[in-house]
Amino acid sequence: MSRVYPFDDAATARAVIDDDGTLAEWNEGARRLLGHSADTVVGRPAARLLAGDRIPVAPAGDRWQGTVALRHRDGRTVPVRLLAHRRPAGDGRPGGWLVVSPLTGAEPPPAEDPLAGAGLTQSPCAVAVYDEQLRLRRMNDEMAAVIGLPEPLVRGLRVSEIGGRPQSEELERVMLQVLTSGRPLDMQTFTGSGVDDRARAWLARLAPVRDADGRIVGVSLAAHDVTDNYRARQRLQLVNEASVRIGSTLDVTRTAQELAHMCVPALADFVTVDLLDPEDYGGEPPARIAAPLTLRRAAHWSVLDGVPEAVSEPGQTEVYPAGSPQADSLTAGHTIITSMATGDMARWLAWNTARGERVRTFGGHSTMSVPIRARGLTLGVAVFIRHRRPDGFTEDDGLLAEEITTRAAVCIDNARRYSRERETALALQRSLLPRNLPRTAALEASSRYLPAARAGVGGDWFDVIPLSGMRVAMVVGDVVGHGVQASATMGRLRTAVRTLADIDLAPDELLTHLDDLVLRLSDESGGEGNPGEVGATCLYAVYDPVSRHCTLARAGHPPPVLMPPGGDPRLLDLPAGPPLGLGGLPFESAEVELAEGSVLALYTDGLVLSRNRDADTGRDLLFRALAAHSGSLDETCDAILHALLPRAGAADDVALLLACTQGLAASQVATWDIPADPAQVASVRKQVVERLDSWGLSEVAFTAELVVSELVTNAIRYGSRPIRLRLIHDAATLICEVSDTSHTAPHLRRAKIFDEGGRGLLLVAQLTQRWGSRHTPEGKTIWAELPLYERDG
Repeated sequence: MSRVYPFDDAATARAVIDDDGTLAEWNEGARRLLGHSADTVVGRPAARLLAGDRIPVAPAGDRWQGTVALRHRDGRTVPVRLLAHRRPAGDGRPGGWLVVSPLTGAEPPPAEDPLAGAGLTQSPCAVAVYDEQLRLRRMNDEMAAVIGLPEPLVRGLRVSEIGGRPQSEELERVMLQVLTSGRPLDMQTFTGSGVDDRARAWLARLAPVRDADGRIVGVSLAAHDVTDNYRARQRLQLVNEASVRIGSTLDVTRTAQELAHMCVPALADFVTVDLLDPEDYGGEPPARIAAPLTLRRAAHWSVLDGVPEAVSEPGQTEVYPAGSPQADSLTAGHTIITSMATGDMARWLAWNTARGERVRTFGGHSTMSVPIRARGLTLGVAVFIRHRRPDGFTEDDGLLAEEITTRAAVCIDNARRYSRERETALALQRSLLPRNLPRTAALEASSRYLPAARAGVGGDWFDVIPLSGMRVAMVVGDVVGHGVQASATMGRLRTAVRTLADIDLAPDELLTHLDDLVLRLSDESGGEGNPGEVGATCLYAVYDPVSRHCTLARAGHPPPVLMPPGGDPRLLDLPAGPPLGLGGLPFESAEVELAEGSVLALYTDGLVLSRNRDADTGRDLLFRALAAHSGSLDETCDAILHALLPRAGAADDVALLLACTQGLAASQVATWDIPADPAQVASVRKQVVERLDSWGLSEVAFTAELVVSELVTNAIRYGSRPIRLRLIHDAATLICEVSDTSHTAPHLRRAKIFDEGGRGLLLVAQLTQRWGSRHTPEGKTIWAELPLYERDG
């Protein structure tokens, strides 16, 4: 196997011995050493070259050195110092050992050898030698270039006297440790050289210097300029930290603050972040920028306490004309670096007198303006200023600032988009949720809605819906997902619930119709017919203050909590029901009797569920908060939210509805069984007038008499027995109800001139506040409401 070497191969004796002890290679240097030619030894056992019978023990590691007696070709014994390296098998060759021995250069160099002193004087590394007093004795040309002073001028001075910087004193203390301990040390420092004031990173390697007797007589110092490596590591670390520390929240101001904090003092001594106000451009940042322009200070930070360099405070706006670094960098679309040394800061200082005075006061000497751009949009500008660090900004600094600012720009744009969508969803949510809960005779209610702290506005909703017969419906629901889409879906479901409630469907029937609607919404959303693309949960309850019965049904929603008067809170045991949107599964209703003054708590799972606890633990907290508070429902709502939700906000939307039930006294209800005889209608009217007089409602007796007459007559003529009349009143309303066992609902029609009937319900509609019909298990009920006005005296 031939090899090509750039130097004299024969100056070293070289041989290769395979693992089986066979000589595989033999060069010219080996022939010169022992006289054997390659063709006489290659392929034969290497042990034949040993003089005598003693065979060296095989090395245990990968390297071996020692002196071996070898047999020369002329028969004499030659002691040879060998160095052997283990050569692993590979590239088709077996494993073995490379054995070498130098033929020249091993003797000590002569005193006049020029290479003897080249280690100090001509070394590319900056080297200096200090005596026992730590005073300079010798240094090479490279060290003189670093210091910026010739050796004759500084010989005999200490490091602290030569450098005159704090870093020089620190280096001298480390040299003293080496001198006293006798152990070498490494030290890294960041300081300028004597040639310029630009800070550089240095690795100083210090070692004791000993005389022939081993006594320490001084310290040697070798300085290595590692600025490039140092800055590369610093930039990489800064970029890595920026990717972690910037954008921790979806808040524009917080993200701008993180950008400023990230770059001080690592990149600059003072950083400002100014953003364009999208409202000035129709809600979106402009695609093109033209000066003058208005920027809002989002954040700033400084190495000095209190940020005294700042002229504007966060939140304030300022107009930046052409010629300002902010406007120039934004209109140019790239980073602009200025410095006092080049004289291009004069215009920068002239455009704003107050800002120019601050720059002069604190010694600002270099600035860097970096546009904040993301997804093709200009969001603002970050300005970096140095006044404490002596070196100015470089192109590499500009590249680093651009990379960090670009990362921050994406986070700022994400936060801006999130905030815009959140505000839109909140506005939509507020418009869809009830602003005020209606006052009813059936219950007192209070509610709260809180959007998620991070995920944004979702599809939680609640409602209180007055029904006929003084009854009232309560509903709480939760649409899967967050954002505008979830809020829009919530609005459609809330409207559907109100529509279905208006026709007095039973809770289980209402949820069945709502389930069909969610399936249709899922198809419309692009779910390709797969159920579950749009999903929701819902709890619907109807409370009757006359019977004090509450009928409830739920579709995958958390069960309500009931706290009876004087009792402990407990969960109502209701059939769970499937979530809305699965389709084809039945819902069941349950009926409970509620004592007057009972409190029902309806809520979404965001109230009781969190990352740190399960639903059972959350409900226990709800029980305690509900039981501990005896104030108003508003105060109880606040106490519950305070007890269950963290200060930072809930991880999911929260809707809470508290309702305290009320009952109507038996004296406020009157009921008659009506015979199916039209001749008895006059008697019924008389009884109604007498009861209204006893209630003190004589002012509405005439109207009520007409309404009762029409409803009872209609039931006798078209309904089925038994027929029942019921009057209910509270402070504001009188309700007339006529029930029969027929399931045929009446409807308004326009009677012709010569028709004998058809005008009864039209008359009822004209005389009452509202009227309607509802189906019951026994048949139907026709009802009408009359407003009660405040009586004089």
